[in-house]
Amino acid sequence: MEWSIQEIARKAGTTSRTLRHYGERGLLEPSRIGANGYRYYDQAALVRLQRILLLRELGLSLPAIAEVLAGERDTAAALRTHLALLEQERERLGRRIASVRTTLHKTENGDELMADEVFDGFDHTAYEQEVAERWGRDAYATGDRWWRGLDAGQRKAFLDEQTGIARDFARARKEGLAADADEVQEIARRQVVWLSATTTPTREYVTGLGRLYVDDPRFAAHYDKHGEGTAVLVRDALEIYAERNL
Repeated sequence: MEWSIQEIARKAGTTSRTLRHYGERGLLEPSRIGANGYRYYDQAALVRLQRILLLRELGLSLPAIAEVLAGERDTAAALRTHLALLEQERERLGRRIASVRTTLHKTENGDELMADEVFDGFDHTAYEQEVAERWGRDAYATGDRWWRGLDAGQRKAFLDEQTGIARDFARARKEGLAADADEVQEIARRQVVWLSATTTPTREYVTGLGRLYVDDPRFAAHYDKHGEGTAVLVRDALEIYAERNL
């Protein structure tokens, strides 16, 4: 049994263009190409696409996914690995949900909060490899030392500051303010100050990070949950701020 590229794209919640891009990168070859030029995919291709999508959800880049797929020839073994990773993620998300529920319940009832309850499931070390690959091992080590040196109140204040910045960006976008508007640039300044807690924000760093806020679905979701299009405003505002001030 086989399916057309349009059928697979629809069932997988992606696009034909994305599937063709995967093919161009050598990640997902069609099982055959019809006389009409259409691409068709068999069951093996479906399993491979599932692996690709799972790895993307785990935050791997396409080059990293290519390495994983090349190194794992045993499909069943690879799926067991993916299943284990997903179960770990489910367990972590379950702890995070329980943490938020506990915080909400105690806040509503005026009960004392415990740091271990508030931050259960929020493990920044899960991103160690990614941070090291993007910005170097020293960058991760510096940030890790800084984070571990904070007490519960300081950690909460740091996270709350970022949430406030994201909401202010969303409000500015809703009001139709341009990225170079004085008010938006002031929010960008606060974002750069927030970043400076763990690094020295250079022009290249801030500009690159702004682009990452749009290109990486995880970062985009963080901002766009406050209002669609917010991540784009953040990117543009940070680029302008960096060019003017860094």
